[in-house]
Amino acid sequence: MPLQTQALGYLPDERPPFWRLFLYAIQQVIVMFPATVAVALLTGFHVSTTIFASGLATICFVFVTGKQLPLYYGSSFSYLPAIAGLMASEALAGHSLNEKIAIAQFGIVMSGFVSIAAGLIVKRFGKEAIDKVLPATVTGPIAMAIGLTLAANAIGDAAAVPANLPAGAAQAAANWAWIISLVTLLSTILFSVYLKGFWRQLPLLLGPIVGCLAAFIVKGATGLDFFKVLPATANSGLFALPIFTLPKPTWMAVAAIMPIAIATIPESTAHVFQLDIYVNDLARKKGSKKQYDIASKLGINLIGDGIGDIVAGFIGGPAGTNYGENISAMAITKVFSIPVLIGAALIAMFISCFTPLINAIYAIPTTVIGGLEIYLFGAIAAQGIAIMMEKKVDMFSAKNIAVIATIMVIGVGGQYAFGGNIPFFGLEVPCIAGAAIFGILLNLILSFGEKN
Repeated sequence: MPLQTQALGYLPDERPPFWRLFLYAIQQVIVMFPATVAVALLTGFHVSTTIFASGLATICFVFVTGKQLPLYYGSSFSYLPAIAGLMASEALAGHSLNEKIAIAQFGIVMSGFVSIAAGLIVKRFGKEAIDKVLPATVTGPIAMAIGLTLAANAIGDAAAVPANLPAGAAQAAANWAWIISLVTLLSTILFSVYLKGFWRQLPLLLGPIVGCLAAFIVKGATGLDFFKVLPATANSGLFALPIFTLPKPTWMAVAAIMPIAIATIPESTAHVFQLDIYVNDLARKKGSKKQYDIASKLGINLIGDGIGDIVAGFIGGPAGTNYGENISAMAITKVFSIPVLIGAALIAMFISCFTPLINAIYAIPTTVIGGLEIYLFGAIAAQGIAIMMEKKVDMFSAKNIAVIATIMVIGVGGQYAFGGNIPFFGLEVPCIAGAAIFGILLNLILSFGEKN
């Protein structure tokens, strides 16, 4: 084994030998798999279609960006409140699952144009233009509001009990539900904190596995079956194509989903800057004379993200962005090879057609998902704090406090007071979208006359 090559790693334009490429690609799939599948489970989208869409969107992203950015496109948690709220809204109560997905798809496709527009602005005017419209005082509280609006969903799922319980078994089932969800939550946290190296990148996979083992033990000891019955759409054969649906145009989906794209822009931007540091560090250590100026490609990255949303949304997948999990895996292994990511995308598309795996994912207990949600949704809110800390936001500024406070209260208050849609002059305004728009406008108004 050529240890020197393994130690040095692979730059974006380098291709490992086939067998290494295959193993590296599988590793990238494992890293992205838990979060991508979780989004499908939480939104009600088809798991197989979501996985297929992530692979196809990644390939499109790679080629749209000229094979310059080693990034993997996956489903984003930022869109969860908007998509889940739309899917569960009374306006769609009489629609089938595929009809609901088709309506949401249109909003997802349209959200891609927000990222494309942001990318074109960056290419034309520079990153400063985005920072002016979307400073950390706007993007930070938006991220926090997104996470906090999902808190009730997480706790509700964590306490979910099986349907059709015998008389007198409800209280016992509720107690066991909490045990299973807490086992899942604590396992995921402990894995993310104490595991080392590659395994530390898999807490979202290992934690739910422990949770499922706990549910299996509970089933054997008490007879309470927390595993979900497979839906009618699940297939029984070995292989089956994902369920593809086409977008159904509706302004309701546009209003609910499209504005959320602004929340993924700072996240995607941070990933590009992180990647720039890692890749150029490896290039220096390898003695490469080529300059990998990843940071200067922010504009094309945002355009690629938008294309990914359009591609994923068009075939029935959730909206997404490039994945920090995959960047972390590349930083650990020093494998930034774009051919590896193309291989990972192709493997993901193949897995999406492997029916037994997809059916097993469908059967994961809701209480296990709930335990995972407590961590994930809280992490989204924490990321909002991290954004403001990273940008050194002045929390003693009257302007900053005004923008942050109003975004938080409109976003979170709208979720818990009105179920996610705020009645406003005859319109039903999605709380996150309304908070984002109000915060952007307020920040711009308060910036007039401000000295730099």
